[in-house]
Amino acid sequence: MMLGLSELAPRVLQSEIRAMSVACDAVGGVNLAQGVCDTEVPEVVAEAAQRAIRDGHNIYTRLDGIAPLRRAIAEKVEGTLAASGSGGRQSVDPEGEVLVTCGVSGGLHAAAMALFDPGDEVLVFEPFYGYHVGTLRSMRVAPVIVPMEAPAEGATGWGLDLERVRAAVTVRTKGMIVNTPSNPAGKVFTRAELEGLAEIAREHDLFVLTDEIYEYFVYGEAEHVSPFALPGMRERTVLMSGFSKTFSVTGWRVGYLVADERWLPSIGYFHDLTYVCAPAPFQYGCAAGLEGLGRTFYAKLALEHERKRAMLVEALRAAGMRPDVPDGAYYILADASGIAGETAAEKARSLLAATGVAAVAGSAFFAQRAGERGLEQRNRGEDLLRFCFAKKDVDLDEACRRLRAM
Repeated sequence: MMLGLSELAPRVLQSEIRAMSVACDAVGGVNLAQGVCDTEVPEVVAEAAQRAIRDGHNIYTRLDGIAPLRRAIAEKVEGTLAASGSGGRQSVDPEGEVLVTCGVSGGLHAAAMALFDPGDEVLVFEPFYGYHVGTLRSMRVAPVIVPMEAPAEGATGWGLDLERVRAAVTVRTKGMIVNTPSNPAGKVFTRAELEGLAEIAREHDLFVLTDEIYEYFVYGEAEHVSPFALPGMRERTVLMSGFSKTFSVTGWRVGYLVADERWLPSIGYFHDLTYVCAPAPFQYGCAAGLEGLGRTFYAKLALEHERKRAMLVEALRAAGMRPDVPDGAYYILADASGIAGETAAEKARSLLAATGVAAVAGSAFFAQRAGERGLEQRNRGEDLLRFCFAKKDVDLDEACRRLRAM
């Protein structure tokens, strides 16, 4: 037997997001590729983490996280349930239904290990976040890509066809992943869409794994609705969210997962096996943020990013790249058909070379499909680039200036 890689490894490539960040650093450019969210950390969050380090909270925590953070998460989710008006049990048990995770990525990995077997199928809506698909494939779970309809010229928002979703379900389907608000499209799933997905999940006895990390980044008349709060969905929904984006601490890797007590012990086991626990002092920082930051903080956060969104939308239009204005999250997909290059990856590098502004190839968020006679169809994202606007004003101003000068 010769030494070699696993069956999975030869098909694994570096994330295009990471690749563009490296390319941007090499030329000293402005990075709108990676959603690092380099805005200021709330003072109460930073101070509590520093105090925890000084007070000696630097060892392993319980596998499900520190009690103050689990209690704060439970109270937050209870508020979501109460506001939904869905009825049913509105209490959340911090001892049996809450798991502090190493980000949403860590939560998804552990949940997939606990709930899915090799060969199972999980529905994923396109455009998708690559880590969702990559996590499933790493466990030999098959992501079944359900395309959403791109907005027509002059319109905004990606459309979900529930009949297409229903048609994608097979005897092997075990669940679906719902990312709302979504990365990269900024789609905020409507209540009607989520109720339709909930009906399909109940009909076919599917798990629903939700990634709600951008729940506070919602603009205009859009409303964030958690599938966890819909009638009859609590037993089958695994709610995942975290603090990376809201508190601007993407490097801390602190998130959480809320699930029925039947599923949580197994999910917790696999999280412990892989990560042991989220960083202890940072858990204290996030707990202080949940306890100390009220509605005003979250409302201001949304307003600040709505202003940043408007800045980047205007600059992209001036540069001749038609943007799809998102209802949520902090990314914009823009038409890059006028930029040199046959593929989106080439277009991203052309833009970086011309302006020093880094974006991500839209093809990173779409599946490659087989066409006639076995030939591959053109990826739906080859004329799209994704831009992140969760940046400090000085950096976003500079990026917009460079784009307008194209």
